[in-house]
Amino acid sequence: MATAKKTPAAPAKKPAAAKPAAVKKAAPAKAAAKPAAVKKAAAPAAARKPNAAFMKAMTPSTVLAAVVGAAPLPRTEVTKKVWDYIKKLDLQDPANRRMINADDKLKAVFGGKAQVSMFEMTKLISDHLK
Repeated sequence: MATAKKTPAAPAKKPAAAKPAAVKKAAPAKAAAKPAAVKKAAAPAAARKPNAAFMKAMTPSTVLAAVVGAAPLPRTEVTKKVWDYIKKLDLQDPANRRMINADDKLKAVFGGKAQVSMFEMTKLISDHLK
């Protein structure tokens, strides 16, 4: 009789197996929701406008003007010109490409530091823009 009680317990496991089937039904619904979310994100990306603060022409200091020129430029263009200067003179550290080795002109921009990280570089450049 003890074995008879164990046999009905086996069918109780079948409903537990039915739960993953319910999860499988929910998974395609989530997959269907993702393309709709992608479509919503794609529409505003086409209408995106540049931030006016980045596009505002700023005058570089005389120290920075030696690298990028004296004409007023937006911040984005100043950064591009500094990177062009760094790449032209191969001033990135070969062992750690995130570090910039300063020559005489950049050392003045970097506040006398011989080497700065690329993230610190943008902060130091912004101090030279008015």
